[in-house]
Formats: sequence, structure tokens, C-alpha cells
Amino acid sequence: MIDLVIFDCDGVLVDTERLAVRIEQAALAELGWELSAEELAERFIGCTDGHFEREVARQIGRAIPESWRAAVNARYQEAFRNELAPVDGVVEALDAIPHATCVASNGSHRKMAMTLGITGLHERFAGRIFSAYDVARGKPAPDLFLHAAERMGHAPERCVVVEDSANGVAAARAAGMHVYAYAGGLIPAERLAGPDTTVFADMRELPELIAARSSG
Repeated sequence: MIDLVIFDCDGVLVDTERLAVRIEQAALAELGWELSAEELAERFIGCTDGHFEREVARQIGRAIPESWRAAVNARYQEAFRNELAPVDGVVEALDAIPHATCVASNGSHRKMAMTLGITGLHERFAGRIFSAYDVARGKPAPDLFLHAAERMGHAPERCVVVEDSANGVAAARAAGMHVYAYAGGLIPAERLAGPDTTVFADMRELPELIAARSSG
């Protein structure tokens, strides 16, 4: 049986990742690090901001300039205000899922408040939003999903996770939770497939997939 559906945020609820890859690709090029969109997605989707910045500093061999960080944040905010939308089909999916839900993301509370607010999804999850900054270790460690389950009052084995990144899928498996891996974004299905995982490509399919497991 399923008591709780835990949603990742970026790429699952809000379609941030295509915008992020575009912004980060241009910004990294300014520092002299040329990455293709595919390489950037593979390296950094599902990672914390801290991991991203440490990897950038290591690659360029110096501390990240504060002016660069501020400029990137400004580009993010402009793109989010003007272009950000919910992931295609996720509103319909949320409307059709009868189980309790929450959000657990490697992103900060501040970022989620902005992106969920812009897309009109924040009220759906108010008071049930958890960040990697709440725990000792972010994804791919299981800490965040276990924390969300505990705070929501449900046993891990009765929780499922909706994810779109390899780190997130690994974290769900490590937490002992079945994971619905959304392959409609930037990470190919073969990178998400594996044990205790249902890979799907259309958010509108999610309620039926969860219902089948809940009744099976």
C-alpha cells in the first residue's frame, strides 16, 4: 500500500532544468569551461548548489568570483519570471492522485518558494516542503527522503518517490522506496532504469501507475 507520494521539485514539478542548463552552459563558458548541454545535464542535474559550485571551482582552479555568482542568480530569476511553467501534465497528475503528497528537493527552500510560487504550485505543498539543507546529506544519500517520510508520519516502505535525476533515483532506492522515474526531461530513460523503479515519460500516466501499485 502507498501512504505518501514524495515529489522532487526541479524537472518533476517545475520545468526549471532546461532553463538551468541553458543559463549554466553560457555562464560556465564565461569561466572557460565549455560543456555541451548533454554533459552539463549528466554532471549536474539533481545535484545541490554547493556541489555545483565546488565542481566549478575545482575545474577552473580558483574560487568562483562573487560577481559571476550574482550574475548567474540574476539570469535565473529573470528566466524563471518570464519563462517558468509547471512540468507538462503535472497539474493534471496532482489533481488525480488521492494520496498524501510532499516535496523533497536538493534545492534550497528559498529557490523552491520562488519556483513553486511562480508556477502556482506552492499552495498545494505549503508546510510539506523539505530541502537537502534540512539534513546532513543531500541526494544521492537517502537522508532527505527518510526525513520527509518521518516528518509526514509515514513508514518509508509505504512511500513512493517521483524523480527525474540519477541522484534522486539512487536516493529513493537507498531509502527503500519505490521510485517513479520521469524520463520526459533531460535525462534518458536508460540512466534512470533499474531495481525498484518504474520509468515513464508522460506525467499524465503517473496517477494510473501509482494506482496500479497501490492496488497490487
